[in-house]
Amino acid sequence: EDIINRGGATLVVELFGSDAEGGFAEDQGGTVYCDGLRRDFTPGEKLRLAPGESVTLMPGDWHAFWGDGGDVLIGEVSTVNDDNTDNIFREPIGRFSDIEEDEAPRHLLVSDYDQMLPAG
Repeated sequence: EDIINRGGATLVVELFGSDAEGGFAEDQGGTVYCDGLRRDFTPGEKLRLAPGESVTLMPGDWHAFWGDGGDVLIGEVSTVNDDNTDNIFREPIGRFSDIEEDEAPRHLLVSDYDQMLPAG
């Protein structure tokens, strides 16, 4: 996935690698690409991206990001994934609030297919 600082303050991206099973590993670094240039990172390293800069993360790269010094407009582009099974979290968190729908969905999320489409 690509995380892009579209504008505003500095975007901080904290990075860790993963263990052999793909889980969070606080002692593992890895490699990312900043604006297309290879960059190795140490566990817990914090990249600082100015407006217009980006980082490309590979599967298994654990990351957290936030704005430093003000609001940041962040763009995130990733391959298709299932939010229920494809994400690695350092600590368990709730992903989505329960929503009581009053209309049928116009477009399905990957995680909706099993619930909305007949088995076959």
